Amino acid sequence: MSEHDIRRRIHDLDVTVWVGKKGLGPVEDELDDQLDDRGLVKVKFLRAARGGTTTEDLAADLADRVDADLVDTRGHTGVFAR
Repeated sequence: MSEHDIRRRIHDLDVTVWVGKKGLGPVEDELDDQLDDRGLVKVKFLRAARGGTTTEDLAADLADRVDADLVDTRGHTGVFAR
């Protein structure tokens, strides 16, 4: 798949996982399952989850926890692939 095709697919993706005030733990299994099914998942990091950290840091931590690649972060959204 070319870079252009990947970007188009990311753009068309809907957010299917939201990280809230309970942090990364509660969404790990859901993200893992969705990555197994879809291969590419968009995650939104809500203000309550970010606290004193950045979206990039949270996304990188979540990617490590589920053994996925962090494809892109933009604003408060991250895209993960496996």
